[in-house]
Amino acid sequence: MAKVKKIFICSECGATAPKWVGKCPSCEQWNTYQEEVIFRDDTPETMRPARANASLKPGAGPKPVPLGEIATGVTRRLITADQELNRVLGGGIVSGSMVLIGGQPGIGKSTLLLQMALSLKAKVLYVSGEESEEQIKMRAERLGLAGANCFILTETNASRVLVLAEELQPDLVVIDSIQTLFVPYIDSMPGSISQVRECAGELQRFAKTSNVPVFIIGHITKDGAIAGPKLLEHIVDAVLQFEGDQNYAYRILRTLKNRFGSTDELGIYEMQAVGLREVSNPSELLLSQKEEELSGSAIGATIEGLRPMLIETQALVSKAVYGTPQRSATGFDLRRLSMLLAVLEKRGGFPMAMNDVFLNIAGGIRVDDPAIDLAIVCALISSLEDVAVPANICFAGEIGLSGEIRAVNRIEQRIQEADRLGFKAIYLSKYNIKGLDTTRYGIRIHALARIEELYSALFV
Repeated sequence: MAKVKKIFICSECGATAPKWVGKCPSCEQWNTYQEEVIFRDDTPETMRPARANASLKPGAGPKPVPLGEIATGVTRRLITADQELNRVLGGGIVSGSMVLIGGQPGIGKSTLLLQMALSLKAKVLYVSGEESEEQIKMRAERLGLAGANCFILTETNASRVLVLAEELQPDLVVIDSIQTLFVPYIDSMPGSISQVRECAGELQRFAKTSNVPVFIIGHITKDGAIAGPKLLEHIVDAVLQFEGDQNYAYRILRTLKNRFGSTDELGIYEMQAVGLREVSNPSELLLSQKEEELSGSAIGATIEGLRPMLIETQALVSKAVYGTPQRSATGFDLRRLSMLLAVLEKRGGFPMAMNDVFLNIAGGIRVDDPAIDLAIVCALISSLEDVAVPANICFAGEIGLSGEIRAVNRIEQRIQEADRLGFKAIYLSKYNIKGLDTTRYGIRIHALARIEELYSALFV
């Protein structure tokens, strides 16, 4: 007989315990243990029936095949009207794939997928467990899209959703969201670990057997991670993170996992009253339009995925009013900023230790490219010396601990983007110009080796 057993599982790391505990001893997170009902089969091995399943008999089912005999073909992809989404997914939606999209509440996940579903010419089944049909209709009217091939289903029973999907035979299924679905044969509430895991498994089997791609919207925790068991991220083919500050109009779609493309791609949207608008040229939007030159501002040539972008960095260095100097960074790693300040103090002789330092990446975008180090250092020196940097020059270089300016990758794309946007000069590492034909560009290229040369070239 199968006996019912209850255990408690940590929603953060998956650790188990026989009873509820407040703090997980494995990941040290509070209030993460959730109750789950499992079944344990205590039937002795000698009393169990023989395995009579035909699929388990020798000669039945798939057989091992040598790697050289496997035929490969072109992967079928469903091309959407959203070019940013196509780029992030690696060229379109792969047939039979599962894509998980996470993000903060109200960031625009449902709007993004509904906008994609309404613009597709293929048949789409949009399943919502959070909104009614009237609410979805109102959102579609606000987006201004007809969506003749989009079918709306407000259902939370995953078994019924799959039955209706097999009857409709859509080309794409959208689930909003996985935390609202449940299967009736599991005695736990929707959103629990067991329900999320079982519903994701059922959706994966449907996607692989029917070759229909499935998009899933997932909630996130207070730390920004995908809510639910880690199995949810392992079971899907792609994990996308939709992020951005709600005080800004820009939204960023990042790839955290992609079995069919690069994980370095990035899509940028602008939130408007009529929905999300694709930003095809983010460099022009991320550069501030100011009439006069002010100190503390510098332009960095960065690379996000395969796309070069020019982003403005803003810095403010002032005398510390209180005893301990303040350090604040928006859109940039604070520890990296502390390292750059230490390099300027030790190698350049700039008095940064007793000054408040505030750094901001314009546009609300977070940048992890080390090539922006040179622009940040230039903005810090500009604010400290109160000398404006010309708005028609940009920077691309990584700062080392000894004060050297290191080379960065794909420098030609950065130079071409700066030249296309009308910049007159670009400052980069001298190690980047080896083998580089500087005569084919209309922009002046200045090669630097150390931060002292940067100071002499711009502020002396």
